[in-house]
Amino acid sequence: MDERSALPTLRGERLALRPVQDDDAQALTDILVEPDVAFWWGHNDLRAVREEIREQPSFVIVIDDAVAGWLHVHEETEPDYPSVAFDIVLAPALQHRGLGQETLRLAIRHYIERGHHRFSIDPSRDNERAIRCYAAVGFKPVGVLRLYERAPDGTWRDGLLMDLLADELIG
Repeated sequence: MDERSALPTLRGERLALRPVQDDDAQALTDILVEPDVAFWWGHNDLRAVREEIREQPSFVIVIDDAVAGWLHVHEETEPDYPSVAFDIVLAPALQHRGLGQETLRLAIRHYIERGHHRFSIDPSRDNERAIRCYAAVGFKPVGVLRLYERAPDGTWRDGLLMDLLADELIG
C-alpha cells in the first residue's frame, strides 16, 4: 500500500489537510520559491519537490480548494518512543491569520487519537514568527541545536528544538 494513501483527509474550520499527490508538486514549488519562504527552506525546484513527495508521506494544506502549504509529518511508531515531528510551510499571502496554528492543532489532535502523546518541531532559532506560532499552539523550547541547518547563503544557523505534550495543546 502506498503510504500516502494511508493518510486521511482531515478537515478543520478553515482548511483541510489531505495526503500530498504528485500533481501538487508545482503548487508546492511555487510556494517554496517565494523569497520569504526560500529564506527559511532553502533552494527548492520542481524536481526536488517531486522527489520529496514520492519519498515522504505528508499533507498538503488546502484552503478554498487550493494548495496553500505543506505539512511534513514524521510519525515514530516504535512502541517505546512514540512521537510525531512536524515541518510546516504556508504560502506567505496566507500567513498571519492563524492558519499555521489551525493546521498544527488539527494534525496534533489526529495523532493524539492515534495514541501519540509527544510532538516536536524545529524552526530556525532566528525564525521568530514561526516560534511565536508554535508557542501559541503549546510548543515549548527544549534547547538549541547548534549549527543545525545550512542557510541558503551557505552559512550555518542554529535550530530551536520545541516539543509539546498532548495535555499541553492550546486551543
